[in-house]
Amino acid sequence: MKVHVLASGSAGNAIFLKSEHTSILIDAGISARRIKNSLAEIGTAIEDIDGVFITHEHSDHIKGLPTLLKKYRLPVYTRPATWEAMPFKEPLPYECFRGLPESVDLGTVKIEPFAISHDAADPVGFNFFCRGNKCSVATDLGFVTESVKKALALSDILVLESNHDTEMLEKGSYPWPLKKRIMSNRGHLSNIDAAWTIARLPRKTHTHVFLAHMSKENNRPELARETVGNILSSQGLRLGMDVSLHLTFPDQTASIAE
Repeated sequence: MKVHVLASGSAGNAIFLKSEHTSILIDAGISARRIKNSLAEIGTAIEDIDGVFITHEHSDHIKGLPTLLKKYRLPVYTRPATWEAMPFKEPLPYECFRGLPESVDLGTVKIEPFAISHDAADPVGFNFFCRGNKCSVATDLGFVTESVKKALALSDILVLESNHDTEMLEKGSYPWPLKKRIMSNRGHLSNIDAAWTIARLPRKTHTHVFLAHMSKENNRPELARETVGNILSSQGLRLGMDVSLHLTFPDQTASIAE
């Protein structure tokens, strides 16, 4: 299983997962052209995508979808409430919509969505299973519930939100209502939240973790890695052995093969 975070952050999000015979796009929050070019750089044609899985309807996760569907007619798997809540649903061809069941099999990959806490219509994270490997994606959630912890357990690869540094957010220029939203149980995970989530999860011998959806205004990649790494180390986890941390970026691809 190969996982490529094509883009991650407030400006747009897209993840590409590939097994031997299956190609999956998770979210389309960047332009269709950029998705096509990013896939070409890793040796994949956009026409080969077997399905697009959408976590929720916020624009930084779907703004490339209208062009993507118009040009390539890819099947889109998402919750019905998410499809209905999309702000530019009218241009989207309804025949591309696939209501998201509790489990989907595409080629060699089994996909299982799970509910998350975020201020959207019916937001989900995803688990992807292939030949004994598991990849979990949870990038927009204000609170990690027990059911989410259970969903993320024993992942080989985890794409987890590490959105903001609490002090930077509190002292930053955002208006108070926005700060309050971000820090709420339906907002976004801080670096500290992400660290304790990882520390408390049941894990395999080794786990790759992408720190994702970082705020440009209220976080820095190296700060996120330092904060998460320090907490994990304090809990006895060996960085690079028990857990490997990987940064993601709004303008370049980060990749792992497992």
